[in-house]
Amino acid sequence: MKKQLSEMSLEELWELFPIILKDYNPEYRNWFGAEKQNILNHIKASDIARINHIGSTAVKSLIAKPTVDILLELDGCCNITHVINDLKANGWTLMMHKNNPPQWELCKGYTPEGFAEKVYHLHVRYLGNWNELYFRDYLLKHPATAADYGYLKIILQKEFRHNRDAYTAAKSDFIIKYSHIAKHEFQNRYKPK
Repeated sequence: MKKQLSEMSLEELWELFPIILKDYNPEYRNWFGAEKQNILNHIKASDIARINHIGSTAVKSLIAKPTVDILLELDGCCNITHVINDLKANGWTLMMHKNNPPQWELCKGYTPEGFAEKVYHLHVRYLGNWNELYFRDYLLKHPATAADYGYLKIILQKEFRHNRDAYTAAKSDFIIKYSHIAKHEFQNRYKPK
């Protein structure tokens, strides 16, 4: 009998779910659209401030882990416990919760046998001026930077195929640098009013 994911060590999870990079798939947009609608069907509209497709699958032609990242930004007056419970009842698994700033990460598509056909990460936060939105927009506008980012990911995937935390950490300087440049270029386009 296979272990449940909750019974596995971090190393076992990394072995089961290695860093895999694939060429851009135009279906990612449809995956996002379907899951966005699913979220809208289960969360009160008044609780939702914005829903965005973020991460590499949101950037046409960029190599990516075949995981659709979604940023769900909530109204500050919502009952976050109800929102998270509604998401969990709809098939999402809570992976992480941090308090400063408040954020929750949930996932879909991870099974004891490995990745499902469609894999999602849902980043739940209160409405804000988040770097992920700027980084995505910068890569969309600057294909050369997107190509550099893709090359970096290929190099890091070879080194950190079975260590997701190290892979993510090794990309952070690049992401932070271009997120700051993007915030200057795009003049706080996502800053709440």
